[in-house]
Amino acid sequence: MTVDVAAFVGPFPFRHVSRGTPKWLLGQMDRLGIAEAWVGHLPSFLYRDPSPGNADLVRILSDHERLRPVPAVNPGLPGFASELDAHQRAPAVRAYPTYWGLDPQGAEMRHLAVSCAAKALPLVLTVCFEDLRQRHRLDTATDLPAAAVRSLARISEDVKLVISGAPKGFIEEVHFGLTETEGERVLWDISWIWGPPEEHLRTLLETVGAGHFVFGTGMPLRIPDNSVAKLDLLDLSQEDRDAIQEGNLRQWVLAR
Repeated sequence: MTVDVAAFVGPFPFRHVSRGTPKWLLGQMDRLGIAEAWVGHLPSFLYRDPSPGNADLVRILSDHERLRPVPAVNPGLPGFASELDAHQRAPAVRAYPTYWGLDPQGAEMRHLAVSCAAKALPLVLTVCFEDLRQRHRLDTATDLPAAAVRSLARISEDVKLVISGAPKGFIEEVHFGLTETEGERVLWDISWIWGPPEEHLRTLLETVGAGHFVFGTGMPLRIPDNSVAKLDLLDLSQEDRDAIQEGNLRQWVLAR
């Protein structure tokens, strides 16, 4: 059973995306053997208040049990705790501090991380949606800095972070700057990690370990076949492949 932690529905403000519908997602999941997806509301990363986007997300996915809504919560807004309470049955919570004008390792984000930890909710952070060379000139937000991930991972032993859209260098900068215990609080999706011929994913699995990675596609912004192909082209044990596709994530979810 494969769980995709990096899927979205809705339009993207900086280029046309015609495929961000539940029907399209489910079609890709059936084709690629993906059993379940954690789904975010794509345009909400630009909403000053993402709560209306969360309501849209829940409504759009209400008839699709395999598509689990992951709401976005802005800790810079008053009353954000109420929004968190409203979605405490979600599998995780998303935040986009660089797009919301927040310090990624400042007081607001630290408060959100602690609040999520208190509810045993993983916090999903996205390093970037598009490569810097592809971005629209109005997309001026910086990528999530590696220092912010390290800082948030150190706040509490109960904090759980899922980092999406991170390349090899970013992962190494964070992972090897954490203690072993701190590193266990961070899972990395594989959507932005290069496979052959660069073999970035192979290198990371050998140095960081398969126990730190989860499956993610980034669809509809990215071609979902890429993540499946990267695993197919590796000589992985069934145990390691199962861990990446589901097992590592399930350990966190079952611990709630």
